[in-house]
Amino acid sequence: MSAPSFPPLFSGLAVEGAIDPFDKACVEAVRGCDAGLVVYNLGSNALRAAIVFAPEVALQDAMTMLPLCGVGFQNALGALAPPEVAVHLEWDGGLRINGASCGRLQVAASDEDATREPAWLVVGLTLPLWPTSDAPGETPDQTALYAEGCADVQADALLESWVKHTLVGINTWLDQGAVPLHKEWRGLAHGIGEDITMCGHSGTFLGVDERFGMLVRDSETTHLIPLTKLLEAT
Repeated sequence: MSAPSFPPLFSGLAVEGAIDPFDKACVEAVRGCDAGLVVYNLGSNALRAAIVFAPEVALQDAMTMLPLCGVGFQNALGALAPPEVAVHLEWDGGLRINGASCGRLQVAASDEDATREPAWLVVGLTLPLWPTSDAPGETPDQTALYAEGCADVQADALLESWVKHTLVGINTWLDQGAVPLHKEWRGLAHGIGEDITMCGHSGTFLGVDERFGMLVRDSETTHLIPLTKLLEAT
């Protein structure tokens, strides 16, 4: 497998074995690496990768990179997979392929203050390629890429496509704001209108606000859960 090729201003860093690209990307960001670093681990059973961003906006707006990377993943897989393969996005970063859970996105930043501009922000992708069990019927809500008719999708090509489509999404966001992203994300969102429990709130998932904060309606009021609630400790 050849090394993935990334667009200009992006650079790749391959890691192997048990090294988590998300953790490694956060370490490199703390060390002051350039934005656009893509850390990846193309294992036989999973695709794991992370992108380092250097936002020039407050964290509450920079968190848009999480749903943006989700839409980028859907666009990337849509360009490579058979047309009948459906990808949907959970608000908290979960990925669904043909209705079943299949990997996730995660996010970390240098600062948890929503009003401050972070020095860096990292979005990670974990995607199982093969089922972990020989009896997938025991976990019908869990799947893997190659169990969903995508056996011809190469992990390196999918990684390249994810970065490319994410870059297209960033450029659109910079040029046109969040409205086009909102429209595309809502068409891919999983669970809107359904009852959920998220970050201590239970109720009906109504949708998102202008910054992609989750709106959850219970019997008394509507709660706003900002995307910053999804930040992981580094």
